[in-house]
Parts: sequence; structure tokens; C-alpha cells
Amino acid sequence: MAIGKLIVVCQSGGKFTTNADGTLSYSGGDAHATSLADDTKFDDFKSEIADMWKYNLDSFTVKYLLPNNKRTLITISTDRDIHRFLEFHEDSASADVYVLTPSPPAPSDATSMPCSRSSHTMPNVSVSPVDAPTDFVADAPMDWLPDAEDSEKQKAPRISSWKSSITGVGQTFNTRRELHEALDKFSLAHGFQYTIKTSDGRRFSARCKAEGCPWFLVAPKLSTTKLFRIKKMNDTHTCGVGSIRASASRKLIASIVKEKLGDTPTCKPQEIIDDIRRDFGIELSYAQAYWGIAAALEEVQGSHREAYNHLPLLCEKILETNPGSAAILNTKEDLSFQRIFVAFHASIYGFQNGCRPLLFLDCTSLKSKYGGELFTATALDGNDGIFLVAFAIVDVLSDDNWHWFLQQLKTVLSTHNGIAFVADTKKEMSESLGSVFPNCFHGYCLHQLTESLKKKFKGSLTLEVVRVLISEFHRAAYAPTTEGFKKCIETIKNISPEAYEWILQTEPEHWSNAFFKGTRYNHLKSVTESFCDLVSDLPAMPITQVIETIRRKVMEFIYTRKMDSDQWSSRLTPSAEENLQRSLVDSRSLEVVLSPGTSCFKVRDTLDILNVVSLENWECSCREWQINGLPCLHAAAAIEHVGKDVYDYCNRYFTTEAFKITYSESINPIPFLDGCGQRESSEVLVHPPCITRPVGRPKERKHALKSKQAVKRKLQCSKCKMLGHNKRKCKQSA
Repeated sequence: MAIGKLIVVCQSGGKFTTNADGTLSYSGGDAHATSLADDTKFDDFKSEIADMWKYNLDSFTVKYLLPNNKRTLITISTDRDIHRFLEFHEDSASADVYVLTPSPPAPSDATSMPCSRSSHTMPNVSVSPVDAPTDFVADAPMDWLPDAEDSEKQKAPRISSWKSSITGVGQTFNTRRELHEALDKFSLAHGFQYTIKTSDGRRFSARCKAEGCPWFLVAPKLSTTKLFRIKKMNDTHTCGVGSIRASASRKLIASIVKEKLGDTPTCKPQEIIDDIRRDFGIELSYAQAYWGIAAALEEVQGSHREAYNHLPLLCEKILETNPGSAAILNTKEDLSFQRIFVAFHASIYGFQNGCRPLLFLDCTSLKSKYGGELFTATALDGNDGIFLVAFAIVDVLSDDNWHWFLQQLKTVLSTHNGIAFVADTKKEMSESLGSVFPNCFHGYCLHQLTESLKKKFKGSLTLEVVRVLISEFHRAAYAPTTEGFKKCIETIKNISPEAYEWILQTEPEHWSNAFFKGTRYNHLKSVTESFCDLVSDLPAMPITQVIETIRRKVMEFIYTRKMDSDQWSSRLTPSAEENLQRSLVDSRSLEVVLSPGTSCFKVRDTLDILNVVSLENWECSCREWQINGLPCLHAAAAIEHVGKDVYDYCNRYFTTEAFKITYSESINPIPFLDGCGQRESSEVLVHPPCITRPVGRPKERKHALKSKQAVKRKLQCSKCKMLGHNKRKCKQSA
């Protein structure tokens, strides 16, 4: 890359195809060239791209393929992404970026194209390979979208292209389904309805639904092949063709919807209704759009039911492609799915060799046809980034499933002792942790305790008082010494004796820095919300796709953070370096005195408090050093006083070296989906879990409850006209 600039070839209007080895190739479309420099802003770059093709700024995304990884598309959306892009291509003279937009309509001259075996098939939407992101489709300008005032003129080319779906005798179709879809489009384009007379493995025949109309079609299957060819066809209508409003079948709707799902996987039925009315002039009911989305998702992602039967093969492929990993599947006696545990070798190695012995246990419900819960064990890297160590998908949230998850986690972390867990406050969780990890430390999540405190005193105390209690509660939790903890607790006692008693009953030794026996590195709340949010935002998908999506996300984390760390020049990670520098700055004004007859130092802080620092034991009486793993301001003052290197007194987990070890191993692709789709087997290995209706009346939605409360009125006595009772219970009538 010469003179700090990189030539960038911007491509749009083509499409991606997947090669046999899983790599992506881009073909077709148009290209423009520009250049990028280190000081180029993303907004300026995007505006330049918009000018190239006259796009709206919000109508496209910019992606690129990594130099040594042609399987994964990386998004450019910030100035930092541009900086990374330039770093990845610093040895190149030029690089390609791909401008992705929704799919274009069929060409307006489609009706004049010669008929062939592919000219009447449904739009070809390629399913994303396991290594390719699911958020791209063949890209092209969005200018074809019709305006509101001339939508009738603009949608004509799309419908007119369907008029040639059926051309006459001799036309050949690859499958019976392809013929059926072509006939759906043909009838919609010409405005008539048809009835299928025969549809089996040997013959397909249909006629016009209007009584007395002679139009018909007969297409037998060609022997020894799967092809269907039109043998007889009367193309004459006497029913007033074109005046009848034909309805779209579910399969045709699914084929149309499948195009849109590649762009917006979470699109709603009403959005589909509006888009199809605008683009095709077809009116759909809400139910038709809903089932069209369901059918399209099943085509793209595969069957939710069949996905469970593919789990044994998936486990085999995980172990085959990622040696040293764990993939354990459990079923019930009736072969119904119970649970699956997955831990990749890269995650196990990274945690054991580069991460602090601290794990956060959490769970979130999955959006799936058959439900399920996702259990996660997440660590923190040296830069305080989330690092997924292991996960499991279970049929229901239960103590038994949690205990099983911990047992599998113990198996893959057998060499690790003294782990601190941040997990649920339930007694069963404490018992499971104690039995599976005898030497572990169980810490409660401060956020969960805070929510319990709010619920406990809601109504009995004012909102302002509860806020003060929560503030003091958090101060007590983060207080490093017992003196600081007691001071905050006494304040709570003065505000509310009931809250004081409740807090003491929550076992402070499990959530306060002052009494916790393990090391939580000042992380008192669960840090897995960001990962759980990432998973919970996913649309409903088969269980195999959920596992693959998680694998891909972790793979991207490993790659991007590994590349980031290659640019670091300090001995500590950026976040640790920032904290250390803050302590060094604050330590400059402190007075340091060596204690007579000891190797300890006395450091007087700005509040005139003496703090005892032991460099030999890495301890300070303020306990900040022990809790955080980095020298506090008192320790930093003592270290500089004796002329030693402060970096030698930092916990190794915060070093850049440890961070690079954490992300030194890679997660390999799992090319199992294609094999699963091609495998024809009547043997059922795993059934989906049984879904049972919960006992009791279904819970009402919050907005329904609010509406009921809004119209609820008090009883009024018809005799005394007083509120709160009726005539039968009126005291005046006694």
C-alpha cells in the first residue's frame, strides 16, 4: 500500500456463489474505483459509494472478504472498521469491497427471453454456507422500488415476466414442484384459477377452474428421470381470462418471501403483505403471509424437526473438525431430545491459559418452534471482553439440567481449580457447584439481588427511598474493606431496619468484596447480558442453526480480537493500561515511608489515612490491589519509591501476552449442513422435545392487564350511594 493509500474497487449489482471448498466468489454487477487513507472517515466513504450508484445512504451495507479467509464477510460500519480494513490489506496494492442491497426485480424484457429449463423456475436464492454470514444476498440498486403514486406501472414488469412461465407443449421441468410453481405464476400473471386433476410421481394435469373453459395441461414424467414435460396443452380460455382475481398458493408465497428473508430475516407478516401488494399486486391475508414466512424459513434453514435428527452427526463433525472439543448429546428413553453440551477446543484452551479463573453462568430462552433454554459459561479476557467457554441447549430450565451442565463443564476444565462462579442465588445452584467443583467460590449476581430488593420493598417504601437503599447497597457490595461495608450497612439500617435485615439474610459473603473468599476482580454483576442479547435477538431457527450461529460469532470474536492485539505495543491490555496509568497519576502526591524492621511501606493518602503496602505479598491494606489484580495508587507509590517496574506487579491475566494466548487457537468450520441435507435415511435418531402446555390459566399480556385495570371501577351501593360495597352488603339495610 503506497503513500498510505489503498486503491479500493467497489462492486455492486452482482451475486455471491459458494464454491466446493466453502469459499465465496463474486460475479457480475458494476465496479467503481476509489482510494482510502488512514484519515478517511466512514461517513465520507459511504457518501462516495452512494454517489457512485445513486443509492440512498440507508439502503446498503459495505462488506469485504479477508485476505486469507474467503468464507466470511466482514462489515464496514465505523471509522475503526476502515482502519482495520487498511491494516488487513497493508501489503496489497488494491482491495475489493462489496456494496450489498436488496435483490432487484426481474428484467423488464423477461417475456422475450427464450424458454429453457431454467427460465421458468422460481428465483434462485442460495442458502448461506456455514462460514458465510447470513445477512447478505445478491446485491443490486434499490431504485427499482416503485413510488406510491405509480406502483401500478412499476409492478407490471414483475408480473409480466411470469406470463412466460408456461410456454406450451415440449416445455420441460426439473421437478414436479417446479412445474407446480411455474403454473402458479402463470395463472396469476394471466388472471385465472386452475384445478389440479392429477399430481403424483408419474403425471401432473390441471384444467381451468371455470366451468366449461377448455384450458388444460398434461405433463407426464419422463421415464428413468425426474423430469416432467408438457405433452398436451390447450391454451384457449373461454372464461374471460384476466378478469378473475387469482390467489397465490402457500408455496408460491414462500418462494417470493424467501427472496426477502435473505435481506431481513426478522421481517413481519404485515411487511410481507405490503411488499407483495406493492411489487406484485397480490393481496394476502395475514395467515397467508405468516405461513408463507414459515414455509420460506423451513426451505432456507431446514426443518426444525429434522434438525434434531441431525444432532448426532453434528456432534461427530464438531469433534472431527475441532479436535480437543467436547460435544455431548443426551436423549430420553423415547429418543426425544433432552440436552446438548458444546465446548470448542479454542475456547477451552483460551480460558485455561489466558483468562482469569472467573466464570459467569447464565441462561436465556430460545425462540424456537420447540422452545429450549441456552446455558452459557462465560469468562473475561484481559481486556474485559466476554469470552464464551462452553454452552448447552436443554429442553427445560431445571436443577437437573444445570447440574448436568456443570458436570460437563468440570470434565473439560478438569485441570482448573479455585474457579469463582457468578451464578444464581438458588440453594440448588450452590449445592451443585459445591458437589461438582469442591474448591470453587460461588458469588451472587448483584443485579439479581438488586431486582429482588426492588420487588421485596415495592409498595412498602417510596420509590425515592428504594433508590437510596439500592445506592447504599451497591456501595456496600463494592466496598473493599469490612469497615467500609459496615458503614454502608449502618446507613441502610437507619433508613429501613427491614431492608437491613433482608440484606444480611442474603449472605454478604457471596456478593460483597469485603467478605468474598475468592477473587472476582471487582465484577459483581453478570457480564453475559451482551452475549445473551446477541442470541435472544436471533429469529426462530432450527437447533443446528443456533449452534452454528454461536460458533460463527465466537469465531469472529477470536479473529477480530486477535487482529486487534497485534497492534498493541504496551505490556498490558488497553483497559488494564488505562487503569494502571490512572493509579500512577494519583500516586504522585502520596507520601511513602518504609516501616522499620519490615519489608512493608506506609503510604499516607490525601485523606491522611495510612495504608500498609507489602510488595513481597502483593497486598495493600486498602485491599484494592488484591481485588482488582492491578497495583492500587498506594502500591504504585511504593513501587516507584523503590525504583522498581510497576508492570512486574500486575496480574499476568492483564498482559498483552496472556490476551494473545487467549485467542491463539482458532475455531474451524463445521461443514455438516450440506451432508445432513443430502443424507436420505428413514432412521430417526433424535425426536424433538415434547412440548407440554403449562398447568393453569395462561398468563395474560401486560398490556391486556393494564387495559383491564383501566376500565375497572369500584362497586357503588344503589341504596346509600357509597363506594366499596353493593346493596346486599350495605350496613344501612341491616
